[in-house]
Amino acid sequence: MFKKNLAIAILLPMVSFAQSDLQNVLKGGELLLSGLTIFKVAKSTPKEDSKVIESVCVKNKLVDKITFRITGKNEEGDDIKKELVIQKDGKECLYVLPKGIYTYEVVLPNKDIYKKGEYKFDEEVIITIKDD
Repeated sequence: MFKKNLAIAILLPMVSFAQSDLQNVLKGGELLLSGLTIFKVAKSTPKEDSKVIESVCVKNKLVDKITFRITGKNEEGDDIKKELVIQKDGKECLYVLPKGIYTYEVVLPNKDIYKKGEYKFDEEVIITIKDD
């Protein structure tokens, strides 16, 4: 009985000490996460008057790599041409793209055009290319 009480008396201060440190760590982690959440919310609010899109991403779900090409014009009339090479099951993004209507082409490795069309880019978007 004496050994059991002695073991409890020795371990009790260590357990309570560890809990107070653990509580401090948890509270600090809560503060850090809430701070990061605020930054994320502040960053993700879209700017209504912005003339650019923060990001346009393209995912490739086909069996081979693809080339995604877009062409368009900005407000000054300058040509905009962008090209992404996306590996199988990959994702690539364009950043700070002027808003507007663009023509796009999805080109296969053998240079065949898989898809072609027009798209109005006016907000952030993720485009997934997959078999129909």
